[in-house]
Amino acid sequence: MTQALPEAVASKAKSMIRDVPDFPKPGIVFKDITPLLADHAAFTGLVKAFADAYRDSGITKVLGIEARGFLLAAPIAAELGAGLVPVRKKGKLPYKKVSATYALEYGTDTLEMHEDAVKPGEKVLVVDDVLATGGTAAAVCEMVDKLGGKVAGIAMLIELEFLKGREKLAGRSIHSLIKY
Repeated sequence: MTQALPEAVASKAKSMIRDVPDFPKPGIVFKDITPLLADHAAFTGLVKAFADAYRDSGITKVLGIEARGFLLAAPIAAELGAGLVPVRKKGKLPYKKVSATYALEYGTDTLEMHEDAVKPGEKVLVVDDVLATGGTAAAVCEMVDKLGGKVAGIAMLIELEFLKGREKLAGRSIHSLIKY
């Protein structure tokens, strides 16, 4: 299931994102969200739009994926009255962890979260800045499933539709604000 977010919020946000060619390596066009984050009205508008999409979903935890996902997940969690769970790259968390390895558009990586971060039956929202190939979000969903949680939705600021990331997330509720 996919739900549209307010067009005015999407249009404003998209106008503030800049392309940085060949970063982090040749052939990649990096979507730089820092101008959007620096604009209070635009940033709070997108946080509210995402929170409103899930306000009545019973979300108890918002999982932010390292690193830019943290910037979006924290205010969304606060807006929803939910807890925040950082999902980090391998070796960054101090306690017992669950992990998942995934392929991304320019390599592979492993994500981890604390094994007690999501309790069985909890409804969680997975948040990140970009949905590209879907591997990152799928890995996070795998960890939530392993812990007995329920992924109530996936919220992405940007979706690179040409990379077909939704295919790895079939059956999941996905909200993306901006599509390229």
